[in-house]
Amino acid sequence: MKKSIKYVLFVLSIAIIGTVFTGCKKDENTLNVYNWGDYIAPEVIEEFEEEYGIKVNYSTFDTNEDMYVKVKSGGNSYDVLFPSDYIIEKMIKEDMLLKLDMNNIPNYKNIDEKFKNLDFDPDNEYSVPYMWGTLGIIYNKNAVTDKVESLDILWDKKYSGQILMLNSQRDSIAISLKRLGYSMNSTDKDELQKAKEELIKQKPLVYAYVGDEVKDLMIGEEADIGVVWSGDAVYMMGENENLDYVVPKEGSNLWFDNMVIPSTSKHKKEAELFINFMCRPDIALKNTEYIGYSTPNKETFKLLSEEMKNDDVAYPKDEGLENCEIFNDLGEFTKEYSRIWTEILAQ
Repeated sequence: MKKSIKYVLFVLSIAIIGTVFTGCKKDENTLNVYNWGDYIAPEVIEEFEEEYGIKVNYSTFDTNEDMYVKVKSGGNSYDVLFPSDYIIEKMIKEDMLLKLDMNNIPNYKNIDEKFKNLDFDPDNEYSVPYMWGTLGIIYNKNAVTDKVESLDILWDKKYSGQILMLNSQRDSIAISLKRLGYSMNSTDKDELQKAKEELIKQKPLVYAYVGDEVKDLMIGEEADIGVVWSGDAVYMMGENENLDYVVPKEGSNLWFDNMVIPSTSKHKKEAELFINFMCRPDIALKNTEYIGYSTPNKETFKLLSEEMKNDDVAYPKDEGLENCEIFNDLGEFTKEYSRIWTEILAQ
C-alpha cells in the first residue's frame, strides 16, 4: 500500500520506538496506545516518554470496526484508544470503557464547550475530544469540469474509472443513503436495499475503494474525484493546488474522534496522564499541524495561523453543517450494514 513520505517517516519512527521497547515489562511505567494510522505527531510520543518516564507501546488500526473487534476479543490490553462517536456509544453500552476521573485531566478545560455533551457521551464521562471534521468530496479542478456540489457527481459516468470511494461500510453506505434523501443512520431495510442497489450501479465507475492511499492518488492526480475526510483534504490541498473540497448540499457526516480508556486497561492513571498531555495546547497544536485535522481545543485554535482559522474546509461555519449528521450506534442492525457491504464488494 503506497503511503505519503510523511507517513513512511512516521511509521519508521514508531518502528524504532517499538524495537527499543520490545521485551519491556508491562508495569506501571508502560502505556499501550491504539490509534488510527498517521494520526499523531511522532515527536509527541517521544516528548511524553521523556517528560514522564513512561514507555509508550504504540500501534494503529484502519477502521473503527477493526479496532472494536480487536478490543472486544480481549487479546490485547490497551490503555488509550481513539474511536469515533458511534463506536464510543457502542462501547459504553457494552461496558467496554472506564469512566474518566477528570481531576486527573485538568486540561479538559481547554476543550471548546461545543464539543462537549454530545449524544454519544452526553455527560462527558467516558471520552475526551481529539479531532473532528466532515466527510465530503475532493476533486481536481482541472479534470472535473462540472460544478461539484452534489453527491450525484460520484455516479456521473463522465468520470468513470476516476472515482475513489472509501473502503468503509458505514461511510460509503451513508453516502448512498444521503444521496437518496435518507438518514445516514437509517435502519429501514427498504432504504438500505435502495442504497445498496445504487452502490452496485456505481461500482463500475469506481477506480478503487481506498483508505490512506487516497492521499497519494489524489495528490498524484491518478484519480479525479473522491470521498475523503476533511483533515485529509486539508493535507492534500496543501500538496496540490489543483485540488478542492466541498461538503455536498445533501449533507454528510459530521464526526468526532475522542480519547477513551478501555475497561481492560491496567494503567488507568497513566492513561489519564496521557490524555491530559494530549489536551495541552502546545501538544494539541503539534498534532493538528502534523495530521491536518481540526482541533476541538479552543486554546490551540488561538495558536493557529489566521489563514487556517478562516479555512472553511478545516473549520466550516455552522450554516455549512445544517444537513450533516453524527453517526449513531445501530446496535444489532450493524450486521445488516456488514452484509450489504460484503454483497457490494462481491459484485
